[in-house]
Amino acid sequence: MNDYQTTLKSDVLLSGFGVHSGKPVCVHFLPAAADTGVVFHYAGPGKPQQDLRALVSEVGSTDLSTVLGDPAGHHVATVEHVMGALLGLGVDNVVIEIDGNEMPILDGSAALFVEAIDRVGLETLTAKRRYIRILKPVRIDSGASWAEFRPYVGTRFEVEIDFENPAIGRQSFAADITADTFRKEIARARTFGFMKDVERLWAAGFALGSSLENSVVIGEDGQVINMEGLRYANEFARHKTLDAMGDLALAGSRFIGCFRSYRGGHKLNAAALRRLFSDRSAFQVVETRRERGRSSEMIAVNAPANAPWAL
Repeated sequence: MNDYQTTLKSDVLLSGFGVHSGKPVCVHFLPAAADTGVVFHYAGPGKPQQDLRALVSEVGSTDLSTVLGDPAGHHVATVEHVMGALLGLGVDNVVIEIDGNEMPILDGSAALFVEAIDRVGLETLTAKRRYIRILKPVRIDSGASWAEFRPYVGTRFEVEIDFENPAIGRQSFAADITADTFRKEIARARTFGFMKDVERLWAAGFALGSSLENSVVIGEDGQVINMEGLRYANEFARHKTLDAMGDLALAGSRFIGCFRSYRGGHKLNAAALRRLFSDRSAFQVVETRRERGRSSEMIAVNAPANAPWAL
């Protein structure tokens, strides 16, 4: 684990269009000082500039994607893939300038975010990185679905999904999260959907930018219709892991523990994080302390004033 906070070495620009809005959007990633966290800064025309902190306390909707802010007003939608990339690569502080209300879908995964971040590299700052260490199991159930945090030495995700559709079925993915593991095993997993749902989503104003170039699509016959097929045999479970990483990145700090879920999604992920933060005996904020002649250890420290459980 890295003892110190990081940011980008220089700025980087990406552009594309929103998978739900279908509108073009540009995003500009800027280096940020220690303890800034991740901040989305609206810099588009016709509206006052506004900031949204990437915290679960700012989540305004979890329908089909994770939305920060007021869906009927100032907001940024579909933040889960970029947040997963930032968590996976260990980026603590960045300002994301955006000229629209939805992050670009790109190829439906986090791969292009990873490429952009790797292209400029990370700078290590002088401030210590804080972690949220899980002290006891915390679980939430919703019908047949559930999610839980458990104590663990490291950061681990264990995600299982279960669909009636034969193209997906019941599959799982589990891994201890490192930057290399994220790049190789999770980042390239794409979002997915069903052809039978397209007309309903369009009528509701969603998936207006969805295509075979940014989504794995399952046809009426229950088969994947993308010509290139799947990137992984269990790509669906890996993408749900990416989503879970992005949603849990809204804790404001990386956690030390294991997150497990069955038939989860954005709504359940956010609810699990809120359930964890509702029990202050279930976690503590820690940082690494190293002393000459002794091995490093994690010690409890004061939580930052803007921590989501304090808001």
